[in-house]
Amino acid sequence: MTSAWRRAWPRLRHWLYWTHRWLGIGGCLLFVMWFVSGVVMMYVGYPTLTDEERLAGLGPLRFEQAVVPPSAALEALPPAARAQPPRRMVLEVQGGSAPEPVWRITDARGGRHTISARDGHALGPVDAAQAEATARGFSGQPGARWAETLERDQWTVPQGLNPLRPLHRIEVGDAAGTELYVSSRNGEVVRDTTRSERFWNWLGSVPHWIYFTPLRADPPLWHEVVVWLSAACIVSAVTGIVIGILRVRLRRRFRNGAVTPYKGWMAWHHIAGLIGGFFVLTWIISGWLSMNPNGWFQRGPGDVAAMARYTGAGSSPFPWPPASLPAGEGAAAPREALPMWFDGRPLLQLRDAQGRVRVVDAATGAPATISRDDIVRAAARLRPGATVTQATLQMREDFHWYGHHRERVLPVWRLEFDDAARSWIYIDPSSGQVAGSNDRNARLRRWLFNAAHSLDFPWLIQYRPAWDIVVWLLSIIGTVASASGVVIGWRRLRRKPSLRERGARPGVHGGACASKPIN
Repeated sequence: MTSAWRRAWPRLRHWLYWTHRWLGIGGCLLFVMWFVSGVVMMYVGYPTLTDEERLAGLGPLRFEQAVVPPSAALEALPPAARAQPPRRMVLEVQGGSAPEPVWRITDARGGRHTISARDGHALGPVDAAQAEATARGFSGQPGARWAETLERDQWTVPQGLNPLRPLHRIEVGDAAGTELYVSSRNGEVVRDTTRSERFWNWLGSVPHWIYFTPLRADPPLWHEVVVWLSAACIVSAVTGIVIGILRVRLRRRFRNGAVTPYKGWMAWHHIAGLIGGFFVLTWIISGWLSMNPNGWFQRGPGDVAAMARYTGAGSSPFPWPPASLPAGEGAAAPREALPMWFDGRPLLQLRDAQGRVRVVDAATGAPATISRDDIVRAAARLRPGATVTQATLQMREDFHWYGHHRERVLPVWRLEFDDAARSWIYIDPSSGQVAGSNDRNARLRRWLFNAAHSLDFPWLIQYRPAWDIVVWLLSIIGTVASASGVVIGWRRLRRKPSLRERGARPGVHGGACASKPIN
């Protein structure tokens, strides 16, 4: 150690301990909250209306009643919404006192529109009585009652619901305490919650994501709060690890044979911090990265023109009504129909109440057949100037294509391109539709966030409860390290420093509290 470094070290050590002490007092509270709420989120996710729940609540389709073709429904949209191909278009039945088939359309800007498939008019605002009737048909509960109309509440804060607000909240009246949210714009059921979900989310997603309604209603402010709180906690964790290493003795032990100079809560904080410090740090850094600070992992907008060339949409009118289709009975009857195109071919994807999928040729009604060569040839249009270097029919999940709290199409074609971004595109072999994509940047984020934060390695999540045991064990270690820091910090704030402590040399007493070390 040079003389300059020896002179500077006391001052540096003072700021190291000071930073960890005062950031740790607040940071440990956040760490405890994040660890405990993270365990809850392993089993109870944020309330949402899943595809399975939505399909089960829809009435069976009768194609003979849906006389308005897709092209006419698109023409009924406002001019701005017709400027580009829609993101999604689906035929389903809107419930209520007089159920009718409707086209649900999401335009290129995310706007939501509902067009009657019976006469082509745009459905207007839905009042409380209509929303109540819709909820009764959707839930099968005749006792469903309107509770209130609101802009947002704790369970409807995500920005994706903005085009559908205000929302009618309907109390279903079942044993589970289910509540449905129905859009006042178009009568679509957009969210459901149960009493159990609401309770556990107050211990899970809400504190973990700092998802409190007044804050989350302002997305830029919420983003900045989470980013800066996480950054402060990263500094607290890094300084704690450094101090922990400086104060541990593995060879030349302290006089009682201990590896730590501390007693009581300070010892728990020191040892648990050393054992779990690396995981605490990776969890908080990966959580911070999930907020995409400085736009480091921003994905570019999709190439609308390339997608249009791939699908061949609009090359001819979509055949309507579709060719004779088996209607099915009960749960097997189609609940939704998605018109789609692949390489200029009109297809219709049908899903029943149990989520089972059939893809048929819209012109003939025969099951769709799409070959590997068809997909590779059409996919070349998705990345102009690039070549498909490998096409793999993936039969099982892997590190980059996996479920774990979300649905993934399997089997799926994975096409790898030699473009500058080294793109991978996943294509559903039954319909030829793009099921997902990633590039070099997205695969890096997969390592830095998903793998580091959720530990969702395929070899671990496919053999539960192995994943549960690992996450529980690491969470307990992190909670012990953090909770002991909370106790130490609370004691530090409650008592006044003694004369000896006020005159002590800076940096002698480490950690969040100045407990006397063992010499």
